Amino acid sequence: MAAKKKAAGGTIKVRRIGSPIRRDSSQRATLLGLGLKRAHQVVELEDTPSVQGMIRKVNHLIEVVE
Repeated sequence: MAAKKKAAGGTIKVRRIGSPIRRDSSQRATLLGLGLKRAHQVVELEDTPSVQGMIRKVNHLIEVVE
């Protein structure tokens, strides 16, 4: 569960690899909160404790890109 990898500049890039189908609504909302709307979409986020918590919540649906 080591989804916590830091990139230079205090940002993290994450890619959505899983589908929110058959997941509860809180996990769907977390993906949308991270800005991940489409499959294989990559977004760059600030490295904050709240973003880290969101990443841990849906770590089975996303991957951290280096």
